[in-house]
Amino acid sequence: QVQLVESGGGLVQAGDSLRLSCAASGRAFVMYAKGWFRQAPGKERELVAAISWSGGNTNYADSVKGRFTISRDNAKNTVYLQMNSLKPEDTAVYYCAAALKFSDIDDPRTWGQGTQVTVSS
Repeated sequence: QVQLVESGGGLVQAGDSLRLSCAASGRAFVMYAKGWFRQAPGKERELVAAISWSGGNTNYADSVKGRFTISRDNAKNTVYLQMNSLKPEDTAVYYCAAALKFSDIDDPRTWGQGTQVTVSS
């Protein structure tokens, strides 16, 4: 069964950094576009960052541009989200997701279970 497993969440202070990881099982997932979504309490889930299977294309939500970086290591079948200069408003459950095409990443077919990120002021 294909799975996405996130790790790296935690409790940090404003201004700190965290790196989230998403390990995929199944070699077919190497060819998938990947994305990081987040959902804060009482808010809709939003796409934070996305990356094409080759890593050549990325996009970011305006709220995280310049602070977050998405990357991937296809040899390890893992995608990362480096989060710097964290703010309390970044507090959310972060989900990894996969889609067949980069253009479809806003409607992914596979989701991870999520990892909590909490940023204290």
